[in-house]
Amino acid sequence: MPNSNLNEAQRAKNDEFYTQYADIEKEIAAYLEFNPDVFRGKTILLPCDDPEWSNFTKYFAQNFERFKLKKLISTSYAVESKTYKGVYQPTLFETSAPYYDKIKTIQNGKIFTLTRDKTGDHKVNVDDLEWHYLKGDGDFRSDEIKKLRDEADIIITNPPFSLFREFLAWIIESGKQFVVISNLNAITYKEIFPLIKNDEMWLGNGFHAGNAYFSTPFAQDYGDGVYNPETGLVKFRNVCWFTNLDHGRRHQPLPLMTMAENLKYSKHKEIKGKKSYDRYANYDAIEVPFTDAIPSDYNGAMGVPISFLDKYNPEQFKIIGSSRELGIPMSEVAEKGTYVAGGPRFYLSNGDGTHRRMYDRLVIKKRKF
Repeated sequence: MPNSNLNEAQRAKNDEFYTQYADIEKEIAAYLEFNPDVFRGKTILLPCDDPEWSNFTKYFAQNFERFKLKKLISTSYAVESKTYKGVYQPTLFETSAPYYDKIKTIQNGKIFTLTRDKTGDHKVNVDDLEWHYLKGDGDFRSDEIKKLRDEADIIITNPPFSLFREFLAWIIESGKQFVVISNLNAITYKEIFPLIKNDEMWLGNGFHAGNAYFSTPFAQDYGDGVYNPETGLVKFRNVCWFTNLDHGRRHQPLPLMTMAENLKYSKHKEIKGKKSYDRYANYDAIEVPFTDAIPSDYNGAMGVPISFLDKYNPEQFKIIGSSRELGIPMSEVAEKGTYVAGGPRFYLSNGDGTHRRMYDRLVIKKRKF
């Protein structure tokens, strides 16, 4: 039982992160810059949200007219159904409504919609949001929320990290466009990597300087360097946006040096001064430990960190696979000298007959222009 409680608490911590307005604004600006009409006439769904507090709801409501939206829908998950419940106090916005219900405010989710100028001030914004209680608790897997999903054109949210696999499958099933936040390591999930490989999903514009700042009820549980007591926010570097909306950064070519130039001038000690790039013992590719060390004149297979995707240009490179699916078991290499499907990632020689296992790698090749 103690371990069960600990796991529940940890899962709650991983799910209770609230995105900053400036980060949403910066991300959405990239899609608008690439296509100013990307949201024109569209219905946007913001599920897994707390509309009264959500910066997603505020941002899209305030920009409803500028984006020329058709409809904005935002839904929340019932307090009683959350892993983390905490101390709940309904807002004055809710309690002042004639249909406020002290039971439903705990047991039911809420839905906010925006379609028209309700206040009569000749503009459509956050003041025109209309709300009511959902029939259920607002779980995205419910038929009630699935119906809203099917009505929407674009789904945008910061879903629970612990449910990301299931949430993304829920979106992909619908065939909708999306912009969602998750951990960068989700790239390696077997359900998700094929989407990356086949250019059905890619990284968004990204957080400023690669840092994501969130508010969370667990902020003070994090140590120095993560929790900032002055802002009350926690900082993470392994968080990114996943999307299938196009943006300009995705098409910027990555400037690179030749292999000879890297070996002579690279700022990385793992590269500079070596005679050649290392090769894996269990897969026919060179090891490129840094994205900026990719040689511009090499046409063979290269293993690169998953952070490469932040600079990935599909016109410049092709993703072949990942080390989890391409790595050959070392026993097969040593005993048979043959390559078989599947394997435990990539290994490099230590020069003394032993080998070391590398972190997850993407295997890429340069496209010929």
